[in-house]
Amino acid sequence: MINVPLLIIGAMAVVALYLGLRARKGRQMGLEQWAVGQRGFGSFLVFLLMAGEIYTTVAFLGGSGFAYGRGAAVYYILSYPCLAYVISYWLLPPIWRYAKQHNLVTQASFFAEKYDSPALGVLVSLVGLAALVPYLVLQFKGLGIIVATASNGVVSPALAIWIGAVLVAAYVSISGVHGAAWTAVLKDIVVLVVILFLGFYLPLHHYGSFSAMFAAIEDAKPGFLSLQQSGTSLVWFDSTVLLAGLGFYMWPHTFSSLYTARDHRVFRKNAIILPLYQLILVFVAFVGFAAILKVPGLQASNVDLSLFRLSIDTFDPWMIGLIGAAGMLTALVPGAMITMAVATTVANNVYRVVNNNADDGSTARLAKLLVPVVTLVAVYFALTANNTIVALQLTGYSLITQLFPALLLSLLPNNPVTKVGVFIGTAVGVTTVAVFGFGYLHLQQVLPGLPQAAYEVNVGFVGLVLNVVVLAIAAAAGRAGEKNRLATGRYPE
Repeated sequence: MINVPLLIIGAMAVVALYLGLRARKGRQMGLEQWAVGQRGFGSFLVFLLMAGEIYTTVAFLGGSGFAYGRGAAVYYILSYPCLAYVISYWLLPPIWRYAKQHNLVTQASFFAEKYDSPALGVLVSLVGLAALVPYLVLQFKGLGIIVATASNGVVSPALAIWIGAVLVAAYVSISGVHGAAWTAVLKDIVVLVVILFLGFYLPLHHYGSFSAMFAAIEDAKPGFLSLQQSGTSLVWFDSTVLLAGLGFYMWPHTFSSLYTARDHRVFRKNAIILPLYQLILVFVAFVGFAAILKVPGLQASNVDLSLFRLSIDTFDPWMIGLIGAAGMLTALVPGAMITMAVATTVANNVYRVVNNNADDGSTARLAKLLVPVVTLVAVYFALTANNTIVALQLTGYSLITQLFPALLLSLLPNNPVTKVGVFIGTAVGVTTVAVFGFGYLHLQQVLPGLPQAAYEVNVGFVGLVLNVVVLAIAAAAGRAGEKNRLATGRYPE
């Protein structure tokens, strides 16, 4: 008997692979062409690459799963990108101009050039890699969930992850950012149609209206639709929104995608349009809410199955196949961008620091060879990780946002902080996240007796505050040293 959902998902995968491979046609894939499209993308393609940050498996499965498991806390997913888009109106154009002026292809190169420190570039590379590993893992993890569930177990999660990894490695190695951009066109068309349909149809079909759905949830689980007193409290919500909003463009793959633009006006157009596009994520949350009473009992990482469990109970197989195909694309496109960013960063900002004789040609070849290696690492962790999709994303945000203060200071006409201050501040922030975020210590152990609200702050935000404190001390020390030099005519010994 033909497995209709699997047939549809397979057909969509073939189309995505075809678009990804065909994107190379007529182009010589040097480093700049492969990594940033020779800086020739117009508003449409840059928009799709930016939107790829929104519509990942975090949105498709994680958003509905978070609504199912945590209730009102899911609204953080709607909030932080809007903050990021407002900031981007002023933040992104100067980044693009500087990158174009200096022919940069990675995020780490931006920091290394701005602070005249290859060592800082290596640190930024390591921070980026540490943040991207869980983010890439969640794309493959989501892919496994989607294909296995949609095919009713005919394809195991492990096999789905391996197939997806091969697809990504193939067209990224050959077509680079062009392959990701053209598969993003397919992804956004399919995903938008599916999300809008599910977000409207499922609540209306199962409850009659949106208000009836929320009333039923409130009756069954009083207070679930409000932020909680502990855990996902208002303090957690605010600190998480601010942390993720500041870190939104700090992801290496997102940062590098800025370089693909033809001119800086692209970003201001996107800053105006993307908040409207973001509203579509409301419908992802609606799917999760609709599943709460209709497929009860999902626990731990299984909450990410809520969208599919409800859909399987509601639709014919062909529709499950279309939903599965859309979900697959939300994993492949950002997975391609992340894989390329990791490979390019290692080749350009680690290998070239070690090997001063490396040119663009050898760096490009190494980056392409690293794509399957990076993919294999992500597959390994995807097969062993048990975290929910949103938890994996928040871990990455806690790390990557530690780069934001140094970026902001670098754009000032007179940067008050030296490369040493930035290096120490970033290291303090990342270390804080590693120590507290991975459970080696708890804030209550270090600072007992604080109000309970203090312990609800997102640990990444705690690291960011300490990072800024160190940078402020470094700036003050720099000013004091400068005054001493002016007064004495020499630097203090």
